[in-house]
Amino acid sequence: MNRRVAAALTLTAAGLGGLAAAEEPPAGVEQILPRGRIAAVFEPSFVPAAEAEISDDAWVLGIVLGGEARAYSLNLLNSHEVVNDVVDGRPIAAVW
Repeated sequence: MNRRVAAALTLTAAGLGGLAAAEEPPAGVEQILPRGRIAAVFEPSFVPAAEAEISDDAWVLGIVLGGEARAYSLNLLNSHEVVNDVVDGRPIAAVW
């Protein structure tokens, strides 16, 4: 992995973005939508797992911090890609 890719992955993992907005995508990557065109979810609401209206075999992205658990539907994340949330008092970004 070269340094540029490693830096982009590090920034993405830190929630700071990735490549700069003015930077062109790497060779072989086609940008379908301009940056910022897929709306993130802010202030999501949750229900207990027993009340969730999704199938038992649905895929979710889960996190547990300080004993507080969240599950984000991958079907929802396919449409929004990012959920900004606060778990155990800490801001997080669930990214798909």
